[in-house]
Amino acid sequence: MAVAALLAAGGGTRFAGPTHKLLAPLRGRRVVDWAHEHAVASGLDVLVVSGAVALGLPGEVHNPRWAEGLATSLQVAIAIAAAGDVDAVVVGLGDQPGVVPEAWQLVASSDAPIAVATYDGVRGNPVRLARAVWPLLPVTGDEGARTLMGERRSLVTEVACPGDPKDVDTVEDLDRWS
Repeated sequence: MAVAALLAAGGGTRFAGPTHKLLAPLRGRRVVDWAHEHAVASGLDVLVVSGAVALGLPGEVHNPRWAEGLATSLQVAIAIAAAGDVDAVVVGLGDQPGVVPEAWQLVASSDAPIAVATYDGVRGNPVRLARAVWPLLPVTGDEGARTLMGERRSLVTEVACPGDPKDVDTVEDLDRWS
């Protein structure tokens, strides 16, 4: 069984808007709500790792070490998955409103140790991480599986996906999505 882990813990420091970027309105909903809705619509059980701001989403857990980098949020998700009957974690980001349910499904259905979504040949999210690679993931810093994918290319399968992997990091990004 695979579960979705929506990482949504960062401080959003490049976003100069009146609120945290994940809480910013986008087409009538918050940015994070789009990402969450798409993950849920994939049919996967969804775990949301928050940190800088509480999101009030089902399946939300707080990462008290969020300021130490993305790796700590990934480790929170991995620890929860490891305690259950989970074979893989499919990781996505809360600031990517255009990653559609089909992308989550396609990546989740791979049996590769690491499966990474591609959009027009460019790697993005989500990324499926099989239980066998969890001990190889970083525990600190601001990277998830990127270094591991570079060092262990034989473990990685690319999965062509529909959707738009652009994230919302700035007010200008939000304007482009609106």
